[in-house]
Amino acid sequence: MAQAIRFHATGGPDVLKWESVDVGAPGPGEVRVRNTAIGVNFIDTYQRSGLYPLTLPSGLGTEAAGIVEAVGSGVQGLAPGDRVASCTGPLGAYSTERLVPADKLVKLPDGIEDRTAAAMMLKGLTVQYLFRQTFPLKAGDTILFHAAAGGVGLIACQWARALGVTMIGTVSSDAKAALAREYGCTHTLIYTRENFVERVREITGGKGVPVVYDSIGKDTFPASLDCLAPRGMFVSFGSSSGPVPPFNLITLSQKGSLYVTRPTLFTYASTPAALNAMASELFALVKDGRIRPDARQTFALKDAAEAHRSLESRKTTGATLLLP
Repeated sequence: MAQAIRFHATGGPDVLKWESVDVGAPGPGEVRVRNTAIGVNFIDTYQRSGLYPLTLPSGLGTEAAGIVEAVGSGVQGLAPGDRVASCTGPLGAYSTERLVPADKLVKLPDGIEDRTAAAMMLKGLTVQYLFRQTFPLKAGDTILFHAAAGGVGLIACQWARALGVTMIGTVSSDAKAALAREYGCTHTLIYTRENFVERVREITGGKGVPVVYDSIGKDTFPASLDCLAPRGMFVSFGSSSGPVPPFNLITLSQKGSLYVTRPTLFTYASTPAALNAMASELFALVKDGRIRPDARQTFALKDAAEAHRSLESRKTTGATLLLP
């Protein structure tokens, strides 16, 4: 039988259990995939903790790369032995094998290794929609990106550099600042000892930035709004410190007719055509060497709880993988 991480109650990392599961044969439109590398993301901790409610018991994780073992009826374009990756499918990526809808899978091209794919699918496609769709960036723009040394952040640093964008990134330590700069972040602000609003205003000559990308949530709000130029956009795509608290919409007019959006990858990549187009752009940048999605921490799949503890304590940088 296959093995998987599952949880029967919400809570801390200790609720994650290593269990045997019966995967079964793929049904119509499904593919059975043997996972070779699995990505760990903050959304996994939100679901495990109950911040994002689920029906329990439940599996966990959406991001993984692996090998097709069998295909169900009606599946076209995939065959046993193909290398594939996913990040928008149903929960259950924390497993040795699982069933995935074929339309949630992307075939991996030569030159994209399994671990590379598992380290970048969710994080890289997140940067794709943030930079190319939610607020399309162009060369010469200056942006503020919180958590610049995280899994999404390090890909954002490189993508910003590839676009000719000046990225101001917040980090929690000197070591993370050095890492973000190495990956292409132009200015790094250590929020534990610097006032990032004052520094952003200083760097931009008092103008502010046209967009703030924020996955932190409670701890960086509402200060992030004060970093925006008039008619700027606050893009909230995560809440690692807790959700953004309710606020009066009149605040947006008072601070310069601002925009606020709360996008998700699952909306932007909701169709196979959109998913494959976004992945193709990401793969091209990786194959060209302009983005290097390193897996900077790896854990055995059965040690998923330890991986969650490291992620939530901010001990990690870049991508974290679970290996079956």
